Formats: sequence, structure tokens, C-alpha cells
Amino acid sequence: QVQLVESGGGLVQAGGSLSLSCAASGSIGRIRTMGWHRQAPGRQRELVATITSGGNPNYADSVKGRFTISRDNINTVYLQMNSLKPEDTAVYYCNADLQQGDSYYYTNLWGQGTQVTVSS
Repeated sequence: QVQLVESGGGLVQAGGSLSLSCAASGSIGRIRTMGWHRQAPGRQRELVATITSGGNPNYADSVKGRFTISRDNINTVYLQMNSLKPEDTAVYYCNADLQQGDSYYYTNLWGQGTQVTVSS
């Protein structure tokens, strides 16, 4: 079974840093865009950052200059979060477009989410 497994997150004071990682496991073919979204209580899920298979990143305005997305050449995407603010508090979800097994088609998968809490 193909899945995205997230790690990292936790509790940090404002101004601090945290790192998230997300690895795709199982029988996987190619992986296209990978990314991170977040959802705060009472709010809709929103894009944080994405990165293409060629390594081109895209960021939400709210995190530009503070967050850095990267990926390896295999199956993992990372999110380095610096200068964290209380408004960054949310559940962070990994997302990837990938081929499962021998399938030619791409599937959009989500991780289970990891909590990031920034205290003021």
C-alpha cells in the first residue's frame, strides 16, 4: 500500500524553527509535484509550499522568506520552518502526485498530518 509518512512537528516558541519530512512508501513509480498544506482550527486547508520534480519551489505569501521546501531524488520532501509565528499553528499535511506500482496514471495522495504548535 502506497502512503505518505510524515515526521517532525511539535511545539516551539515564536521565533523558533521546526523541520518536517514526508516520505512516500510502498510500490511507487515517478513522483511529480510534492508539497505541504496546513489547516488551522476553524479554517480551510491552505497551500504552504510545493516543489516540482525539477526542484522548482512555490510558496504561499505568508511563509515566503521563512519556510524552505526541498526534496531528495527518491521519495522524500522536507519543509524547514524558521521564524515561526503563532499564526503558523496548524496541522501540516504532506501531498504528492505519484504513480502507484506499474500504473501509468498519477494519483494525488495525502499524509495523515502532523501538528505544529507555535506559542507566543
